[in-house]
Order: sequence, then structure tokens, then C-alpha cells
Amino acid sequence: MDNTSLPPDDLPPDNLNFADNLLRLHLEECLTKYFYEACDFEQQSLLSHCQWYITTYANAPTLVIDPPDSTINWRLLKGLVKLGSVLKQLARDAKIRVYPPAGMGTPFEMRVDELSVYRFSP
Repeated sequence: MDNTSLPPDDLPPDNLNFADNLLRLHLEECLTKYFYEACDFEQQSLLSHCQWYITTYANAPTLVIDPPDSTINWRLLKGLVKLGSVLKQLARDAKIRVYPPAGMGTPFEMRVDELSVYRFSP
């Protein structure tokens, strides 16, 4: 978003205070909870094998997933469109970032508004 055309009162603060940080943390916890509850059993099971969280520090809410090994990583990537569909219900501008296991490449990132680009087999 281009903030240059906004009046000064509508711009975000230069520095976040303690209360702002607490609100952000609460928002992230709520998004994480609602996202997990909206997932089906298979998705929840897959996520339970990974370290994951939702952050709002980027320009959009971002689901960050760190799978422990290549098998879980592959299963996760195959189910990414389904996870993205769940996340899109919470935030239309959200992203998913998957960090591969060490030594297996670079992180993969996709926006939920580009889900239709990816083909998958249910």
C-alpha cells in the first residue's frame, strides 16, 4: 500500500509501543488458533509434524512452516493449495512460506490469491 498520499494521522506509528506489540501477538495467536481449527484432520496431522506459526510482521499475514524432513516437506508441498484455501478464509492477502529441511534448497513462498495458478490432485 502506498502510504505517501495518506494524512499524517492515518499513517502507522514510527515505533510500536508495548501495547501495540501485545495486540500484534494476540492477533497472531488468534489467527493461528482459527487457522488450525479450520483445517481438517489430515491438515492438522501434517502440521503437527512441523514447526509452524502465523506472523503479521510482513505486509500480509504469513503462515510459516518448517518441516523436519524431506518426506514431510513433500507431503506439505502437495497439500499446500488446501492449506492456502483455509488460510484465504482468514485473510485474502495472506502468504505461505515453507522452509525446506537444511541443505535442500530455498524457501518456497506463495500468496493465497494465486492459488488458482497451482494445479493439484485431491
